[in-house]
Amino acid sequence: MNVIDRFLRYVSFDTQSDPESNTCPSSAKQKLLGAQLADELTQIGLQSAHMDEHGYVYAWLPATPGCEGVPCIGLIAHMDTAPSFSGKDVKPRILEYTGGDVILDPQKDIRIKANEDEGLSRCVGQHLIVTDGSTLLGADDKAGVAEIVSAVEYLVGHPEIPHGRIAVGFTPDEEVGRGADKFDIAGFGAAVAYTVDGGELGELEYENFNAAGAVVTVHGLSIHPGSSKNRMKNALLMAMEFHSMLPQEQAPAHTEGYEGFYHLDQMKGDVTTAKMEYIIRDHDRDKFEAKKDHMKRVAAFLNEKYGQGTIELDLTDQYYNMKAQIEPHMYLIHRAKAAFRKAGVEPREVAIRGGTDGARLSYEGLPCPNLSTGGFNFHGNLEYIPVEAMEKMVEVLVLLVQTENT
Repeated sequence: MNVIDRFLRYVSFDTQSDPESNTCPSSAKQKLLGAQLADELTQIGLQSAHMDEHGYVYAWLPATPGCEGVPCIGLIAHMDTAPSFSGKDVKPRILEYTGGDVILDPQKDIRIKANEDEGLSRCVGQHLIVTDGSTLLGADDKAGVAEIVSAVEYLVGHPEIPHGRIAVGFTPDEEVGRGADKFDIAGFGAAVAYTVDGGELGELEYENFNAAGAVVTVHGLSIHPGSSKNRMKNALLMAMEFHSMLPQEQAPAHTEGYEGFYHLDQMKGDVTTAKMEYIIRDHDRDKFEAKKDHMKRVAAFLNEKYGQGTIELDLTDQYYNMKAQIEPHMYLIHRAKAAFRKAGVEPREVAIRGGTDGARLSYEGLPCPNLSTGGFNFHGNLEYIPVEAMEKMVEVLVLLVQTENT
């Protein structure tokens, strides 16, 4: 089975994670793909392939003769898809892209517009895997899973390629920030690792956002509007006031590159109680802390204005910029660049405007930069990935683990 057949099979599994769930995995359906992967890795010939009770899949490929002393390298990807868009009943198709808009659903006029999507111009002449516009595709990160499985299968079939022990790990719940929660680093056995969870072919990432979540609960006082003068406290209006006091230019729609943001992700409520959920992001740790401090000051100001207890602010750090943990191991970056170049791909260092399991794992003792999958437009129905990029990433991974690439 080649990487494309594998990918098309994996996207048939609905593995959407659930941010409202407290279980691990957050959705039981993730285990269906996990069990399939454990069986597949066993059939390929990897050792100790299994899925644990939390839905994590582990396996390892023994070192080739003479390479037993080479430090173990890990390859990691996540199985879940984003909660923000349906991943059920994905209907993928492959088309040759010759330019112009990509029409996903002609009846609903759902299309990837060439004048709005810079990536399309770099895909002319390639074959794109797309959906019918009703679901996301799932290249984030089933493309990474398929590329890793295909790479280790190739290595099993080519024992003449020298490599040390290779550990493989597939995680649930990365999309809800919990992919590293129960990852067994000690059992995994790798000295270092790479996540394969990035975007366009050639991306190499070892900087990511510092990340926090904020839940703002506003307590109001509901009184009949006909007799509410100087008495009613409308929680919805106070929630809007809270949001208006955040820097509006620091919303995701107005930021790029290393610029951080406050993102209002959910809002619900009524006059009595309103609740807003935010994510806070910045690559710079000092600016990240300043953003959280600003939210605290806004909450304190409104509590003084409307009465203590009106605003409840719950801030939770989620992950930090992995750069500080990778810099002592920059040979990982040099090694990845060498693998890309040997495969004929010019690597590009990119700062992730998001996070990966690797960020958390790097802080827990497993240095873990991130590599591209080849995909575009993750988390939505305009997602696509070139066939040629996935095939090239398999080649990159095979080159990456070879001992001659050290």
